[in-house]
Amino acid sequence: MTLKSPPPPTVPTAIKGRENIKQGEGVEHATFASGCFWGTEHLFSKHYGHLPQFKAISGYTGGQAENPSYRQVCSGSTGHAEAVQLTYTTGSVSYAELVEFFYRTHDPTTVDRQGPDRGSQYRSAIFFHSTEQEELAKKVTEEVQEKYLKGRPIVTQITKAGKWYPAEDYHQEYLDNNPGGYECPTHRFYW
Repeated sequence: MTLKSPPPPTVPTAIKGRENIKQGEGVEHATFASGCFWGTEHLFSKHYGHLPQFKAISGYTGGQAENPSYRQVCSGSTGHAEAVQLTYTTGSVSYAELVEFFYRTHDPTTVDRQGPDRGSQYRSAIFFHSTEQEELAKKVTEEVQEKYLKGRPIVTQITKAGKWYPAEDYHQEYLDNNPGGYECPTHRFYW
């Protein structure tokens, strides 16, 4: 008698399969910029990628140019930030938790800079999609400032989300596909 091995377990990640998540009740977007998007996407995907319908996509937002390329954004001429847009279900994780995680995983006290990456494209920013998100982002920012960053003012911009441009395919899941790739040293857990 031969025993069949069970198939290896699969763990859903942020983009694998690129399933379409339909916007609807309980499905929301959260958009964060915290330096190089490779590390930001990697940390969110690693921590929340197991949740149902969770997706993290690297891209560009907050600028003036239409359909910017990576090269254009890196030049600093478009006004866009390298950012990550999350799609998630509110029953799985709260927006406030995502905002706190965002703060835990980068240095929000430096203007237009994360580690060696400098320029407005590497700014710390929260791009809110609703009035409720704006209020929660401000509330969590105040709590983080008081509890974890006393004496070091948070300079994160909290601004209304504008047009979103997904980054080129080779940027998606970059650190999963390039394990030895560049990762900004500021992308780590601070508390």
